[in-house]
Amino acid sequence: MSTEVRVPTLGESVTEATVATWFKKPGDSVAEDEMLCELETDKVTVEVPSPAAGKLADIVAAEGETVGVDALLAVISEAGQAGSETPQPRPSEEKAEADAEEADTAGDAVDVMVPALGESVTEATVATWFKKVGDAVEADEMLCELETDKVSVEVPAPAAGTLSEILAEDGSTVAAGARLAVISASGKGAAKAGKPASEETAPAAQGSGKDVEDAPAARKLMAEKGIGRDQVTATGRDGRIMKEDVQKAIANADAAPAAQAAPAPTAPAPRAPAARAPVPAEDAAREERVKMTRLRQTIARRLKDAQNTAAMLTTYNEVDMGAVMDLRKEYKDLFEKKHGVKLGFMSFFVKACCHALTEVPEVNAEIDGTDVVYKNYVHMGVAVGTPSGLVVPVVRDADKMGFAAIEKKIAELGLRARDGKLSMAEMQGGSFTISNGGVYGSLMSSPILNPPQSGILGMHKIQERPMVVKGQIVARPMMYLALSYDHRIVDGKGAVTFLVRVKEALEDPRRLLMDL
Repeated sequence: MSTEVRVPTLGESVTEATVATWFKKPGDSVAEDEMLCELETDKVTVEVPSPAAGKLADIVAAEGETVGVDALLAVISEAGQAGSETPQPRPSEEKAEADAEEADTAGDAVDVMVPALGESVTEATVATWFKKVGDAVEADEMLCELETDKVSVEVPAPAAGTLSEILAEDGSTVAAGARLAVISASGKGAAKAGKPASEETAPAAQGSGKDVEDAPAARKLMAEKGIGRDQVTATGRDGRIMKEDVQKAIANADAAPAAQAAPAPTAPAPRAPAARAPVPAEDAAREERVKMTRLRQTIARRLKDAQNTAAMLTTYNEVDMGAVMDLRKEYKDLFEKKHGVKLGFMSFFVKACCHALTEVPEVNAEIDGTDVVYKNYVHMGVAVGTPSGLVVPVVRDADKMGFAAIEKKIAELGLRARDGKLSMAEMQGGSFTISNGGVYGSLMSSPILNPPQSGILGMHKIQERPMVVKGQIVARPMMYLALSYDHRIVDGKGAVTFLVRVKEALEDPRRLLMDL
C-alpha cells in the first residue's frame, strides 16, 4: 500500500513553487505529519508534512525543481508500519530525563522574565496564561502570551520544574525585563507524566531532547550556520523554534563586538548580470555564497523597478505626537475592554491618511499607460518587516473602517506575515502604503514607492525634542514624516498639502471625528 505526497494549495494566484529542501531521503521512516520537504514561492515558504506514517519509497521532484499545485512530490509505502513501532521516542525520552536530572542541581527557583519586545516597545499586556500555579512545566514550554501594540509574544519556560508563583496575572501591564513568574526546579520530574501525545513528536525533533518539533527551515538554518538549539530563543507555540528565531540569533551574534565578519549573502546587490570582481583566494575561503530566495529576488526587482520607472521625490514634515499619545493613554484601557484589541498608533495614521487622500486624490491614484486611474476607495498597504524580507499586506476599504476594525485587521495581517501565511490576494491591490521604520529606531528615511502606487508614507521614531510652544521652549514627543511620491502624477503642492493634512489630523485628532 502506498500514499502519494502532493504539492498543497499555495495561495490565491500562486500556481507553482520550487522544491527548496528535502528533510528525508528514500528509505527513511516517517511519522504522520512529520515535515518531508520545504517549498518556496515568490512570497512564502511552505512546509509539506507527511500524509501518513511509513517509509519514503521514492522522491519524484528533486531539490531545485519547479512544481505546480497538486503535482506529485513523493511516494510513501508500508503506511502505518513505522508509526506503529515508534522506536525513536525512547532515546529522546532518556535524553530529556538526563536533562531534567542535570537541571535538578541548577538551583531551587528560576525567574520568568518579560523578553525583549522590540525597538521602541517598552510595555506589554499579559494576555493569557497557559499554565497555573502548581503545574509541572518543561523547559521551553509556553507559559503565557504577551500582547504589545505590534505583535503577540509567547514566553517559554527558561527551565523545567513546577510553576510556583505567577507575579503578573492576565490583563496586567508589564515592562520589558520585568518578572512574570517563578519556577521551582525541585518538582520538574512530574513534567514528564501525562504527555504521551507530545512524545509521539519526539522522533522528529532530530535528537534535540525536546518534545516539540522545531520548524524544518529552522533546523536546516541552524545546521548551515552551526548554531546549537540552546543559542536560539524559541517564539513558536509550545517552544517550537521558527526560522525567524534562528535568523534573530544570527543577527544578534553578528552585532556583538567580538562577532566574526558578517557573511556575504546580503552583500551582493540584485544585479545578477554584473560580473563580480576577482577575490583573493584567502578571502574567498572565508566567504559564504547563498542563493537568494525567490522572495528576496522579487523584492529586489520590484524596488529597482520603482526607482527606474517612477519620477520619485520625497517631502518631509514633523508632527507633535503629544495629542495622540494623551488620547491613547486616556482611552486605551476602555478601548481594549470594549473591542478586545489594543489601541496603537497605526490606526491613527491610517485614519489620518484616509482623510488626507480624500483631499489630495492623486496620491491615491496610479498611472496606466497615458491614463490616470483615480480610486474612490483606500486599500491601505501596511509594510511589515519579516525575517524573510519586506511584505505589504493590504487593509482593504480602510476608509470605511473604524479604529477598532483597523487595529484588529493590522494585528491579524502582521501575525500572518511573520508566520509566512499570507496569501497573494492579501498582498495585492493596495492603493497607498504606510511604512513604520520607527519600530526599528529609524529617525529619518526616504521610503521607496510600492508600484504601481503613487505615494508611500514613512513613519519614524518618536523622540522628545526641544520645541517652541507659545514662546516657551518645551520638550515635545516629535516624529519625522516622509512622503515619497511619483512626481509624474503628484505635484509638489499636492504632496505637501497631503503631508500637512496628516500632520493636522494627528496633532488634533478631533479633526478626524469632525471630518475637517
